[in-house]
Amino acid sequence: MVFGPIPNREYHEGFMRKAIEMAELALSSDETPVGCVFVHNGKIIGRGINGTNASLNVCVPSHLPASEHHHTFTHSQSLPAKSAETLLTVSARTKGTRHAEFVALAEIMAKHPPSILRETDLYVTVEPCIMCASALRQYRIRAVYFGCLNDRFGGCGGVMTVHADPGLDPAYPVYGGLFREEAIMLLRKFYVQENNKAPDPKPKKNRELKTEILPVSTPQDNTPSVGTPTGEMANLTLGKGGKDKRPKSPAKAG
Repeated sequence: MVFGPIPNREYHEGFMRKAIEMAELALSSDETPVGCVFVHNGKIIGRGINGTNASLNVCVPSHLPASEHHHTFTHSQSLPAKSAETLLTVSARTKGTRHAEFVALAEIMAKHPPSILRETDLYVTVEPCIMCASALRQYRIRAVYFGCLNDRFGGCGGVMTVHADPGLDPAYPVYGGLFREEAIMLLRKFYVQENNKAPDPKPKKNRELKTEILPVSTPQDNTPSVGTPTGEMANLTLGKGGKDKRPKSPAKAG
């Protein structure tokens, strides 16, 4: 069950707030607002933002950053100010896709062995996509906490349950709904504002920011939903007169 009681919720909200801050950084840089932090023993060891606009393709192989200095932070401490450009700086040593999780993993791998992830939790504003969910499982991440569902590409319950497939590597627990409303509003703001990095920018002056957020409901089969056929990302942006002007793939960022 993706949405449900979260033990020690206040503690986890502290780190999810840091992930929200990363997503806000992405939004201010014309990137899809997805942000994450990886936490080991109560300290942040990696952070990332979505960088698919920088590469102009969500699956184009691109170099990922290695932090020039290693820092650890608790959720009560402020992260050092860094630009999105710094976070997405090209590194000649590591390749991958520029989903927030992969950007953060590159920072971690530059300083730690992969085994550290077995005792590490991920906090990410949007449910990891199928690709990221699979990678996290191969790294044997301890647990994943996310804000809103990714009901088009989600790998942790939104579309597929990669995190719990009994035929793969050891499963990991997933907890959704931490700052869900904030995560959804960041996505809506992105799809309303102009995207100057888009290959074919489309004017959005007639779009209006929708503020109503439907509550999550869980049917008898425990499949997460929000009470509408189109799911979590429904009506991200509506133009005047109620015409749906959503992008066809609003949640490709993992």
